[in-house]
Amino acid sequence: MPVTKATDSDFQEFLDTHEKVVVKYYADWCGNCRLFSPKYKRLAQAEQNQNIKFLDVNAETSPAARKLANVTTLPFFAIFKDGELVDTVSASKEEAVADLINRLN
Repeated sequence: MPVTKATDSDFQEFLDTHEKVVVKYYADWCGNCRLFSPKYKRLAQAEQNQNIKFLDVNAETSPAARKLANVTTLPFFAIFKDGELVDTVSASKEEAVADLINRLN
């Protein structure tokens, strides 16, 4: 499944319409965020993750979405199930994010 860009205006709609959602919070100035993008796309396309919606949220331009996950550092990842925050991790390691995503499966 492709990674979808989300903003404050459509973030809640994504949470309401998808049972399982993974969010990567990033900023344009964040080098680690850019470096992680190909890994995030690979995780989104993995066969075992096809029932999960993957979102990219710019933490600087979407303060409401950022607040829902209590984002403190970037890149920051959050998983939501049935619209509720389940868990978060601040990491640049693919294994840490994969472990987070596995909690949804």
